[in-house]
Amino acid sequence: MLLRQTLTTLLLTAGLFACNAPQRAPSSLAPSQPESASGWSPKPGWAYPRQAVAAANPLATAAGWQILKAGGSAVDAAIAVQMVLGLVEPQSSGIGGGAFLMVFDGQRISAWDGRETAPALATPDMFLGPDGQPLSFDAAVLSGHAVGVPGAVRMLEAAHRQHGQLPWAQLFKPAMDLAEQGFAVSARLNNLLQSDPYLRQDPLARGFYYNAQGQAWPVGHVLRNPEYAHVLRRLSMEGSKALHEGPVAQAIVARVAQPPNAGRLRLQDLRDYQSREREPLCFAHAVQQRHFKLCGFPPPSSGHVAIGQILGMLAHTTADGPELQGGIPSPDFVHRYTQASRLAFADRAQYLADPEFVDPPAGDWRSLLGPAYLQQRSRLIGPRAMTTAPAGQPDNVGPLAMAPMPDQVEHGTSHISVVDAQGRAVAMTTTIESAFGSRRMVSTDPARPGGFLLNNQMTDFSLTPTDGQGRLVANRVEPGKRPRSAMSPTLVFDQDTGKFLMTGGSPGGAIIIHYTAKLLLGTLHWQLNTQEAINLPNMGVVSGPTFLETGRFPPSTVQALTARGHRVLELELTSGLQAIEKTPQGWFGGADPRREGVVLGD
Repeated sequence: MLLRQTLTTLLLTAGLFACNAPQRAPSSLAPSQPESASGWSPKPGWAYPRQAVAAANPLATAAGWQILKAGGSAVDAAIAVQMVLGLVEPQSSGIGGGAFLMVFDGQRISAWDGRETAPALATPDMFLGPDGQPLSFDAAVLSGHAVGVPGAVRMLEAAHRQHGQLPWAQLFKPAMDLAEQGFAVSARLNNLLQSDPYLRQDPLARGFYYNAQGQAWPVGHVLRNPEYAHVLRRLSMEGSKALHEGPVAQAIVARVAQPPNAGRLRLQDLRDYQSREREPLCFAHAVQQRHFKLCGFPPPSSGHVAIGQILGMLAHTTADGPELQGGIPSPDFVHRYTQASRLAFADRAQYLADPEFVDPPAGDWRSLLGPAYLQQRSRLIGPRAMTTAPAGQPDNVGPLAMAPMPDQVEHGTSHISVVDAQGRAVAMTTTIESAFGSRRMVSTDPARPGGFLLNNQMTDFSLTPTDGQGRLVANRVEPGKRPRSAMSPTLVFDQDTGKFLMTGGSPGGAIIIHYTAKLLLGTLHWQLNTQEAINLPNMGVVSGPTFLETGRFPPSTVQALTARGHRVLELELTSGLQAIEKTPQGWFGGADPRREGVVLGD
């Protein structure tokens, strides 16, 4: 009851469900957006003296806060948040997907890899059609081949063994209660359900998320998911084994085996899945007289490497006037930023993949972040926009033996940031990849409404294993391999004192890199608080046009960039940043006004 009262008050006062019809990008050159836009709901930023949770849905945030108030750790709260997100934000993440988790326990930083893996029967050519050409992205997503072995729950279980304070079973109660009693469909969920062209094709999903006429349940409709509650109850009692073995695992394999293009996932793949604890990737970053340590996820994520490269190259460029003009990035800064980004994304396409399958250049991923290397790369940034950006060769690695990964759609995700009363912190980015994943819903009992959705994470691999010269792509499909990701959960520290300063991250497919870089630039470089930094207009580039958030930059910016040779595209850029920073009074959190998240604490 307390949870419901809290959320009712919060939603009425914040007006969180403002929703506008999404605008389609005006060009096929636009980077794919994981989820449709659903308007802008101003967020105030939230200050708390002891502890705080930031998540993409108010119900999920409230669940995490409930766990913190009960004495739970930051990891405990993140687990409770994730289980609720899988219910109320099924388009973004869930127990059928994966996650990257960064943890600071007050002394040590750790990185927990719950990324999905390719089934043992996967092959590099599995996304090629009979003509040898790659399937269309939508065809690949909707095929059974798209589903990777889920990893989020097993990873969270491993992290809980080291960092949990409350019993594992207690962390599932908020989500089980909501699944059984029901939750009100939000405007954002209604918008995404109604606009999705494929989810209705799955009989289970159609029967659960839509009425008899095929229309999404309206805003405010109370949606109950007894099947999800049943699965969560088993997970709470049996741990991750309940997902990776037994009836749930059998139901997963059965759904993947159904057409179109039956997949190759087997029970043995689920049983054999192991999460990984990896060495965090940290680098020093100086801003005037302050020295920061930025820690994020190593490969198979490419996000933190790319962010470090962008920030490092910018440090070797000269600003032509203030970087912010009228509270937004200046044309000169956008130019320098996007040129550094092109170079970083070229290296990403060339080198980044699962480290258990691909060696890093010069034997160490940090070679891509070396100051001398980044200074050398920054010399390619000139007054005019570059048409193509070459991959670099750190420490003279010699001729490039592998092919760069072709441009490809990337989707997904949700982000969670937590700081508990003991100063322990979490940054977790979690995903099922595309909106609603592979559009395959799993249920162990068709008579029980609901269930959970499976990921389409295999489409984060290169759909083509080689280039025209026969050279292999580093991020090609291989059995047991983890697909490259852009997820960038980030923890920030004072380099000189070691004190924890901030946790943050965002969803957004490949553009996660730009959203998270914007947060860091806003807070560390421009002295904005987290909410102000999140509110800044979004911008970026992958390899095509320079893109700017619709309606957030003046015509003069577009004109100035065009004069420098940029192809400029304005479109909706639906980031979902969540962040919490240390202040003299305690903690201050921000949530993205482009989505429905909030920050709660005490």
